[in-house]
Amino acid sequence: MPLEKYIDHTNLKPTATQTDITKLCQEAIEHDFYAVCVNGCHVTLAKESLGKTNIKIAVVVGFPLGAMSTKAKIFEALDCIEHGADEIDMVINIGWLKSGMYDAVRNEIKAMKQAIGDKILKVIIETCYLTQAEKEKACVLAVEAHADFVKTSTGFGTGGATFEDVKLLKKIVGDRARIKASGGVKNKKTALKYIELGVSRIGTSSGPNLIK
Repeated sequence: MPLEKYIDHTNLKPTATQTDITKLCQEAIEHDFYAVCVNGCHVTLAKESLGKTNIKIAVVVGFPLGAMSTKAKIFEALDCIEHGADEIDMVINIGWLKSGMYDAVRNEIKAMKQAIGDKILKVIIETCYLTQAEKEKACVLAVEAHADFVKTSTGFGTGGATFEDVKLLKKIVGDRARIKASGGVKNKKTALKYIELGVSRIGTSSGPNLIK
């Protein structure tokens, strides 16, 4: 599969203007990226900008902290889907995970997946805040809740994806879920290394640079 088909071309900046989102979509069309990834308020604009192309719209939910109620996350996801989202990138409740509230974390992911049905669910575990054991547990919970992907990072934490984390995630999820590396993927060499390690998707704001 060509590199461009791994890319979720991303702009999640709070300062992103309508022009920025339109440009993001135009670049996605130009380079034939798999998806764009945007905040919920931009879904309608992204849908209009992408027109009849096959490029997917991924939307972040509970972003970037993951600390709102489950009900709020599900409402946000369903609202985004109603306006054209194809995929949901949801941040887990990191505080619950660190508190050992594993049933609560699993149930939230499960409730989200049930609510969005056949839409793709990517679960952002925000690896920079987690111990090795917590990363492993987060992956297990995501798989048990039938998430489609485990995703490394929001890009808004203290760090993004690392090769070590992707190796760990792959070891835990195997073929039971796919992996999205996100945060700090700035060049082609890095992107290709992630693919070699087993990721199915790369979240990056540097999409055009990656394939030059």
